Amino acid sequence: MWYYVKTLEYPINLKCNDLRIAKFLISQYGGPDGELSAALRYLNQRYTMPTNKAKGLLTDIGTEEMAHVEMIATMIYQLMDNASIEDLKKAGLAGHYTDHGKALYYADAQGNPWTATYIQAKGDVVADLHEDMAAEQKARATYEWLINLTDDQDIKEILRFLREREIVHFQRFGEALMDVQDKMKCKK
Repeated sequence: MWYYVKTLEYPINLKCNDLRIAKFLISQYGGPDGELSAALRYLNQRYTMPTNKAKGLLTDIGTEEMAHVEMIATMIYQLMDNASIEDLKKAGLAGHYTDHGKALYYADAQGNPWTATYIQAKGDVVADLHEDMAAEQKARATYEWLINLTDDQDIKEILRFLREREIVHFQRFGEALMDVQDKMKCKK
């Protein structure tokens, strides 16, 4: 079903440690509006989509969200690379270090672990596509807040790329919703 290409969707080569922004990026890794939640939501909901076009769209976007998980993981890892324990303490990451060392862990910025309650699958195509559109808008907003929290232009460029992908996904889900609703009207 998938073909893994050993390159990131957008190149990431961060040169400076920035534990403060790494701590906040963790939320896009495993927080309620993060990339893991989006990927799992779409890949799960695709089974109840009424058209092959909608199923394909959720598969495509869910797969792309997994690529975004990889991008966020790469950013966090590079931003934490070579950080001392003292640096981690100063950045408010002592709790993370206690439980995980410098390993990545699906959590939000406060350290709350990822939970399946972050995602929804109602089994109603209209409700699910509205859920997906809302999820993309929440992710877009989070990327905007993250852009505001850093002065590093390399980080900002990556976050802008991810934000733009959320906007495209929102638009594609809106198109899918209109398409499905048109097909539902024809059946009546």
